[in-house]
Amino acid sequence: MKKVIGFHYTLTDKSGTVLDSSIGEDPLYFLEGSQQIIPGLEKVITTMNVGDKKKIEVKAQDAYGDVNPELVVKVKKTQFPPDAKLTVGDQFQVNNDQHSPVFTIMSIEPDEVTVDGNHPMAGKDLFFDVEIVGSREATKEEETHGHAHGAHGHGHH
Repeated sequence: MKKVIGFHYTLTDKSGTVLDSSIGEDPLYFLEGSQQIIPGLEKVITTMNVGDKKKIEVKAQDAYGDVNPELVVKVKKTQFPPDAKLTVGDQFQVNNDQHSPVFTIMSIEPDEVTVDGNHPMAGKDLFFDVEIVGSREATKEEETHGHAHGAHGHGHH
């Protein structure tokens, strides 16, 4: 049986800047082995028990991977809709497939736009401060759906 594990976390970069946190919100619950959280974090969390607290460093290759230079590309401005208001930092997907990469506009020239399809956290080592707040066996429905349904396994569909 797979487990559903709940945890609170604070994510920082190597300079200590907080990037994300669940403090003050509901804890994050995930189904082990379902790729809901980054591999380097899951590997450590699945060895912990309820009540355990730990600082976990996850290297880039075990988080969002290294930066892939092939995902930084120049695109002709004509490939964007003529009325599109392009701004550096804007993000978009090429199609409606939830698995296609999200591109970020990096720079805008008169005829070209440079976009980056790497995850914004690619190439970064991540630092998590975690506390395990729940652990239980997954329900059959969760295993079938491939994700956790919250603290008590109640459906969200």
